[in-house]
Amino acid sequence: MSTSPVSKRIKISPPLIGTHNGHFHADEALAVYLLRLLPPSNPSTLLRTRDPALLSTCHTVVDVGGEYDPSTNRYDHHQRTFNTTFPNRSTKLSSAGLVYMHFGKSIIAHHTGLDPAAEETSLLYRKLYTEFIEAIDANDNGISVYSPSETANLTKRFNDSGITLSSLVSDLNNDFSISAPPNEGTETATTDGVSSSTSQADEDSRFLAASELMGKSFLRKLTAYHSQWLPARSTVLAA
Repeated sequence: MSTSPVSKRIKISPPLIGTHNGHFHADEALAVYLLRLLPPSNPSTLLRTRDPALLSTCHTVVDVGGEYDPSTNRYDHHQRTFNTTFPNRSTKLSSAGLVYMHFGKSIIAHHTGLDPAAEETSLLYRKLYTEFIEAIDANDNGISVYSPSETANLTKRFNDSGITLSSLVSDLNNDFSISAPPNEGTETATTDGVSSSTSQADEDSRFLAASELMGKSFLRKLTAYHSQWLPARSTVLAA
């Protein structure tokens, strides 16, 4: 009879991702989704809080904490001294751009089967930033797509701001289960901007819906660029 010890499979908990609670935006919604696209973070537990003590327990923190340090997986962009941009671009990064800058190639390689060091991966990496991520960075940082001098004499014929992804994410902050306006009911606001009658679980659920909206949009772009844009580009170059 064998006396060798029976090997046991060690259960490893997925890394804990932290971001702030309260009003959410498109950039951290996408940043969280991007992190979860990588095997080490999929699935992962999400903690939404502004408590520094709780955030210190997280493996990765995005859009909160006042720190940008890749060595400790901290990706905030709200510091006054922060001015990081994507390579060869001038738009200041948001949390979405920060996460993408550091993990974008790995995400692309994982979901396309391309080698992370392949030229095609680099092409997709730049394409996805300039065609998708950069606008999210600019929106979160209040950067207009036009120079103020170029729009001084322009007048919009209609309002198109309500159909952007960022505005749709903003809509998800609304808790329609609250029927009475704040000045007519008994609700009180917390320091995070969330009414006391709104549970954190409900708010987190709406954040996850926003994250899903942003993430699925990103994946559709990635799929289209990989399956259609790259082959078309190769055909044109070979002509």
